[in-house]
Amino acid sequence: MTAFTDSVAAAGAALRALFDPTPLQRNDHLSALYDADIWLKREDLTPVRSYKLRGAFTAMHHAKAGPGAHFVCASAGNHAQGVAFACRHFGARGTIFMPVTTPRQKIDKTRIFGGDAVEIVLTGDYFDQTLKAAQDFTVQQGAVFLSPFDDPHVIEGQATVALELLAQMDGAPDRVVLPVGGGGLAAGVTRCLGDLAPRTEFTFVEPAGGASLAAALQAGAPVTLPRVDSFVDGAAVARIGALPFAQLSRFSPADVLAVPEDRISATIIQMLNVEGIVLEPAGALAIDALRDLAARGMLEGRRVVCVCSGGNFDFERLPEVRERAQRWAGLKKYFILRLPQRPGALREFLGLLGPDDDIARFEYLKKSARNFGSVLIGIETTSPDHLESLSARLAVAGFDWRDITGDAVLSEFLI
Repeated sequence: MTAFTDSVAAAGAALRALFDPTPLQRNDHLSALYDADIWLKREDLTPVRSYKLRGAFTAMHHAKAGPGAHFVCASAGNHAQGVAFACRHFGARGTIFMPVTTPRQKIDKTRIFGGDAVEIVLTGDYFDQTLKAAQDFTVQQGAVFLSPFDDPHVIEGQATVALELLAQMDGAPDRVVLPVGGGGLAAGVTRCLGDLAPRTEFTFVEPAGGASLAAALQAGAPVTLPRVDSFVDGAAVARIGALPFAQLSRFSPADVLAVPEDRISATIIQMLNVEGIVLEPAGALAIDALRDLAARGMLEGRRVVCVCSGGNFDFERLPEVRERAQRWAGLKKYFILRLPQRPGALREFLGLLGPDDDIARFEYLKKSARNFGSVLIGIETTSPDHLESLSARLAVAGFDWRDITGDAVLSEFLI
């Protein structure tokens, strides 16, 4: 044991005042699918349904939280809920800054977890504005600011995941697959297992629209991404934390996988339908990456732990998740069709559809032209082959059309 692992053990013992170790479960479905021994560390089953409570509690414990203590954070999700829960536990005061655009469900859950111990301040349309307001307020009030990942005690708290999984297994895993946002969880787990299970290998998983760790490893230092896709909101971070990167800089860009947001949606649907496990997009990252690890021959016959980092899924997002999953699977496409403005033209197009093709959307974009009108058409089907054959039939019939399914700009404005 090192000084760090001793501190992590103490943090883990203190956490037992809040919750028992989260389950480590062997998943038969994934194990059979990948011919491997796949285990899931269920951080989605903490009291706040994410691992963020570990770091918030540990940092507040070190700050000797109690009545009279005042903590501030900026968060639109899991960190806010972890801080709120810990504030109520310690009897401390918490001020939680959230963007004005935060979904009501997340605001309500944070208020429930914190009760009378916390005040929620909605400010800023974007997180950077919210963060600055929180930091300015912290200075004015002489409070303690709690970073979601860039804090040594937060990292220490997240590392308790590693001690738990080692205690729950007969021997160390061959590989641990970790989601990465700001990097606190990955930094803590890799440092702890580096001390206690040096033969364990790691894979880090980021959303393709927020691959800040990969960018930092390539540059040799943290860099700020110019644009972030917010779909995987629990891990869509524009810049890896400085303290986490100091620990993770020893790894190679080859150790990091960037997985597409639409495919993550398919994994969410799969785990919900097959296993009855509700995961938020960030919580599904590690499981989704198994596809890529299998393709590289890195799973067969090996014992692998995937950290399911959170289950705060708003079911109002389910239609969007289903839509993304269908597009990734090739079961739904969107076309812009130039339809001749003459009797029978629409009937001719409909005659080209197969028996399993269903029109999910039909909208004239422009029908004032004399000869042609532009139509947005969404088509769902049961096999990717059906949409490929439809495209071929459209070409033979002489229709002028464009597949915009993968066009990010047009999809954002039209779909």
